[in-house]
Amino acid sequence: MKAVGYKKSLPIEDAQALIDFEIAKPEPGPRDIRVAVKAISANPVDYKVRKRAAPPEGEFKILGFDAAGVVDAVGSEVSLFKPGDEVFYAGSVQRQGTNSEFHLVDERIVGRKPKTLSFAQAAALPLTSITAWELLFDRLGAVPGKSVDPRTLLITGGAGGVGSILIQLARRLTGLTVVATATRPESKEWCLDLGAHTVIDHGKPMKAQIESLRLPPVALVASLTFTDQHYKAIAELMAPQGKFGLIDDPPEFSIAAFKGKAISIHWESMFTRSSFQTPDMIAQHRLLNDVSDLIDKGVLRTTVAETFGTINAANLKRAHALLESGKSRGKIVLEGW
Repeated sequence: MKAVGYKKSLPIEDAQALIDFEIAKPEPGPRDIRVAVKAISANPVDYKVRKRAAPPEGEFKILGFDAAGVVDAVGSEVSLFKPGDEVFYAGSVQRQGTNSEFHLVDERIVGRKPKTLSFAQAAALPLTSITAWELLFDRLGAVPGKSVDPRTLLITGGAGGVGSILIQLARRLTGLTVVATATRPESKEWCLDLGAHTVIDHGKPMKAQIESLRLPPVALVASLTFTDQHYKAIAELMAPQGKFGLIDDPPEFSIAAFKGKAISIHWESMFTRSSFQTPDMIAQHRLLNDVSDLIDKGVLRTTVAETFGTINAANLKRAHALLESGKSRGKIVLEGW
């Protein structure tokens, strides 16, 4: 089967940073389904892994987490899916990735593909939907339901992949006031179109902007990018006893900035359940099914911003380069072989 991977961790400009190659089709384990991959999307975690995780000498590492496709084969203990089912999911950091024609994934982290979306549109959603859902409801403790919630949720980096789905979840499933941050005009418009009540510029003093808007207290914060640059300013504008959640890897971060206000800190990683085989691992299967239903009901929409063509090394290098530039919005998808 065709696949895209690398043998050495190299800058994306290097000709060998990502390579097209052939590899044997994998055989499913007891809880695995084998998926014929129809479409994928690129995420910042892809280039982060590429930069820091070199495979064993002489071997290829296949990147990619998001995928949408058709179940091709199932393991002996699989009960949730059968061959022919259309699925979407984000894989595990413990296994080879989705940038391959066929891919193995544990059925407990797989959902039904939304019927109203193409494979490419569906592939944009799993990783960011899981991250946004877990961050909003499991970590920050937002209350689902449209009753009025007298608090503001601040989302830094609202135009990115996670922000694009988090804005929708918060606006359509909660009563929170939703404020996103963005610097470029097109990013601001993107956030507003997805449902943010308002957008502020994180390149300017944020506290003054928040105060001028006379919003409910900023009790919840989703810090999605450049946390090290913004967390001290955010601590100043947050309400006492709030909750601060982050998903990136800040090179510098001191929780002392939040101590005086008794603000709690919450890390979100959507790979935790699959990496540690937690007893509630199947929650991600149910979560993705819920997202699928919400898409088909018109409550949520796909976050595709750009389509980069077929799945190959050249197009994936373009996707990695754009993500590394920090100038992408929404999701980048690739489809077909």
